[in-house]
Amino acid sequence: MRMPRRGLVIQARTRWLLVGLALLFSLVLLMYLLECAPQSDGNGSLPGVVGENMGREYYQGLLQEQEEHYQTRATSLKRQIAQLKQELQEMSDKLKSLQEKKTPKVNSMNYQGTKEQASNDLLEFLHSQIDKAEVSMGAKLPSEYGVIPFESFTSMKVFQLEMGLTRHPEEKPVRKDKRDELVEVIEAGLEVINNPDEEDGQEEDDGIGERQLYSENDFIEGYYRTERDKGTQYELFYKKMDGMEYRHVTLFRPFGPLMKVKSETVDISRSIINVIVPLAGRTEAFAQFMQNFRDVCIHQDKRVHLTVVYFGEDGLSEVKSILESVARETDFHNYTIVSLNEEFNRGRGLDMGARAWEKGEVLMFFCDVDVYFTAEFLNSCRLNAEPGKKVFYPVVFSLYNPAIVYANQEIPPPVEQQLVHKKDSGFWRDFGFGMTCQYRTDFLTVGGFDLEVKGWGVEDVHLYRKYLHGDLIVIRTPVPGLFHLWHKKHCADELTPEQYRMCIQSKAMNEASHSHLGMLVFREEIETHLRKQAYRTNSEAVG
Repeated sequence: MRMPRRGLVIQARTRWLLVGLALLFSLVLLMYLLECAPQSDGNGSLPGVVGENMGREYYQGLLQEQEEHYQTRATSLKRQIAQLKQELQEMSDKLKSLQEKKTPKVNSMNYQGTKEQASNDLLEFLHSQIDKAEVSMGAKLPSEYGVIPFESFTSMKVFQLEMGLTRHPEEKPVRKDKRDELVEVIEAGLEVINNPDEEDGQEEDDGIGERQLYSENDFIEGYYRTERDKGTQYELFYKKMDGMEYRHVTLFRPFGPLMKVKSETVDISRSIINVIVPLAGRTEAFAQFMQNFRDVCIHQDKRVHLTVVYFGEDGLSEVKSILESVARETDFHNYTIVSLNEEFNRGRGLDMGARAWEKGEVLMFFCDVDVYFTAEFLNSCRLNAEPGKKVFYPVVFSLYNPAIVYANQEIPPPVEQQLVHKKDSGFWRDFGFGMTCQYRTDFLTVGGFDLEVKGWGVEDVHLYRKYLHGDLIVIRTPVPGLFHLWHKKHCADELTPEQYRMCIQSKAMNEASHSHLGMLVFREEIETHLRKQAYRTNSEAVG
């Protein structure tokens, strides 16, 4: 049976169509493979290191291309979002304008008044936070543990009391939010100084020339502390390198924007400090103290009076000889020596030293013979004590026993090289209140020391508590320029149980860090381990 001619034609056309489609598909597939194949530099690469590198570079290129594509897409979307926001704002403004035309004027005024009232209420709340905080007036506290200490900082470092296991007594701010916070505060203080309000009381330099501008390089030091239910207080100090005037700015962040509390100029060029040192024996330590006093007070600061209150007769002539020798060599005669032929009593000695001054008001620094201080600390003393207003209780950095800290050296380094803020070299002596800067009138007004206290320690806490129970502001902060040098401590049997406990506590904490004390406790175990290791090594070498 023959097929119709027309059916043969259709069958032939169908076959050619299928062949054409197959060729077209093959061509498309070939072009796809050529397009997607990795580019070659003409050198065939065998499987292995070279081929892997070529493949890695190829896929890295693809990833980079995709990343650029997505970045371009993201930029485009951001631009579109910005345009939509602008259009939305324009529509909102138009709607608001129409509502104002339809709404009676009285309602508009009421709305405006309500808005202003809300703003005023917010400002009133923020200012009430400042009033509640211990910024302008001291708070009466139940004990020495109630005060919130400051932490001090410079443009590069923070000096902090709360160390824990990971923090250090001196460190650079690691967290970005803390760095940004301190940078913002320093810049805010500069803004206050360089663009003063009328209430700041700053005047142009006699109307001649431009006002002196301050920069970040003029920032000297700052203190901050946070009252959890109120906000963070910042005390900032700036000074030009060639000037003696300090600019003091107080800022407060009441859990919101920074608010200026005050801005003032502090002139300390005529501020004399009476350094009062009670002493009994210990002439070698006094000679070392006078070396520091000569370098810092006589050669650098030049605005210091020294009062030494000496108990007993033994060593008195040697102390006088040291003072006379310094006076001859430096032409320094601003010192007083008070001799008491009685048993040593630190509170009694400081009280006698304060009352021996007969030239009116003076800033006093109660000091010990084992304390090393810098010229920068003396300025901190002047800046943070104010008669009838503030007393300064710096936290001393107490150095450990150098024989333990530097046990791997033949002899400990000189004292000047030991003055570093590290965990294994010392600690912030936050339980000590003996070093303080306060004005004579404030000291006499609160009644001075409790002279009934005999021996070690407690008289400092009693005086500190008097200030906490009064209206003066207590500035409590670690300062980098004040060190307590290690010395052997003897806790006498005559001390009361409380005094003896405090003395033993101080003695234990003064000796060494936890890690160094641990090495001493487990010394035998460590030595046994080292001997075993050495024996095993020798046995393997012989074998």
